[in-house]
Amino acid sequence: MNIFNTLQEQLQAILGDLQDQKVLPGGLDLSAVAVEPPRDKSHGDVAINAALVLAKKARLNPRELAGKIAQKLRQDQAVKAVDIVGPGFINVTFFNSFWQARVNEILKAGKKYGGSKIGKGEKVNIEYVSANPTGPLHVGHVRGAVFGDALANLLEKVGYKVTREYYINDTGAQIDILARSVHFRYREALGENIGDIPEGLYPGDYLKPVGQVLAKKYGEKFKNAPEEKWLAPFRDVAVPAMMALIKEDLGLLGIHHQVFSSETKMHSAGEILEAIDFLKEKGVIYQGVLEPPKGRKPEDWEPREQTLFRATDFGDDVDRPLVKSDGSYTYFAADIAYHYDKFKRGYLHQIDVLGADHGGYVKRLQAAVKALSDGQADLDVRLCQMVRLLRGGQPVKMGKRSGQFVTLREVVDEVGPGVVRFIMLTRKNDAQLDFDFDKVKEQSRDNPVFYVQYAHARAHSAFRKAAEYFPEKGLEIKALTGADAALLEDPSEIDLIKAMASWPRVVEAAALAHEPHRIAFYLYDLASEFHSLWNKGNDDPGLRFVIEGNQALTLARLSLVRALALVIAEGLELLGVEPLKEMR
Repeated sequence: MNIFNTLQEQLQAILGDLQDQKVLPGGLDLSAVAVEPPRDKSHGDVAINAALVLAKKARLNPRELAGKIAQKLRQDQAVKAVDIVGPGFINVTFFNSFWQARVNEILKAGKKYGGSKIGKGEKVNIEYVSANPTGPLHVGHVRGAVFGDALANLLEKVGYKVTREYYINDTGAQIDILARSVHFRYREALGENIGDIPEGLYPGDYLKPVGQVLAKKYGEKFKNAPEEKWLAPFRDVAVPAMMALIKEDLGLLGIHHQVFSSETKMHSAGEILEAIDFLKEKGVIYQGVLEPPKGRKPEDWEPREQTLFRATDFGDDVDRPLVKSDGSYTYFAADIAYHYDKFKRGYLHQIDVLGADHGGYVKRLQAAVKALSDGQADLDVRLCQMVRLLRGGQPVKMGKRSGQFVTLREVVDEVGPGVVRFIMLTRKNDAQLDFDFDKVKEQSRDNPVFYVQYAHARAHSAFRKAAEYFPEKGLEIKALTGADAALLEDPSEIDLIKAMASWPRVVEAAALAHEPHRIAFYLYDLASEFHSLWNKGNDDPGLRFVIEGNQALTLARLSLVRALALVIAEGLELLGVEPLKEMR
């Protein structure tokens, strides 16, 4: 159970009783009432701010109201103490028996522990990665890929129905550049010495296989042909080849999208015009002239009448053009059509994971979704900051095969997918992250992925040790649920249980905030509690998990360790990291 939600429900009932007794007025807004862990462990197990939040509206002294709430909380047999501190904070402390009971609860819940139904089966669309299909994924794409995938796992854990989607930007100048780059590799495959790839084209060796495919398919048909003859067919071959490469790269990290939406198909199907016409009917499209850009005016800027979206009516800073001077649609027009398509597919919750360089797009995208859905749908845009690749504190040189960047594959090949995924979530998405190849290989507390994996491996080493002393006793979850948790009396054991009992709250909070890094932070803190307890056993043999000749105490402690291993494994799997039973 989520003990904080349970106590919140109990508190709501208490406040309802006080309203019935006319101590509190009816119709109070209780949304600001919080039940949460205290910042300082010495302040008890749970902190409640209800008296401070409601006293003014009730025309009561906060401490007086806190006293009335505390009186009712003390009636709970699991509650050891209720203290009123400061101007009216309420701190609740539970008996050890309350915490001891949580161990069997965790074991009985198994993999379901920490899950909830707050998502109510509602549909969520998460679009992430969406790199231009012009080459393999590089390290700049990795963070958004891992973030989006972990967030999808997290939302599924709390009851949302999640669709993982990739938007293929397969139209525009960058795709023409791809086709021109491939033409050089096509000529090379035919035996021509092409020399250096011209500046402005993609020089990577990854395009050589595409050139070979085209040479086999067309022979010398397009070797000396004008560009207008081969550009389209080369695009048609190059884009699927690049998408196959991207999917293969993502597969190295265990990332698999369910839906791939093509910008080209959207154009050809007339979906952009459909979306614009839809907004016209709502009266938010007009012909007008925009003010010049703020700051230094571009030399080629000139006022002209344009087709504009009234983005300012929906929270944006300026209205946005939808048609270029040459009559083609702007990128934003395509973005509008794409999000309209999501809305038509029933996604009232949409999440876009973009690079930090897309910060200027956030307000306009949210304005578009608000206009298209009449406010029914919401869009959360998550920006992922850059990743700096380092080796011993020094910047890493670009990859050889790419010609321009370090590829995702190069990083995964060196340190493994689990390390990549975990480290990418050790900072909030909008904070810059340093990925040092040397540090992520260290076997120390300073390497968070090692520290957490080591805790899980240590737990399983305790099971192997116990099997030597008690070979006849099953040590799996089912066998340990009957252990006497009342024997877990050391303060460090109780602290570890408290940390595990907060897991459901952490999962819910991380999911609702769209912040999967909270899971990585939690796992590190939980591992720290476990390592501390383990080290105490090294100093005091009486605190070890396996006590020869005392089966009851050993089983109780192993139930604690089994619960710990279960929570860590679930946390790592949410992040997309395989929990290790042995460290080699």
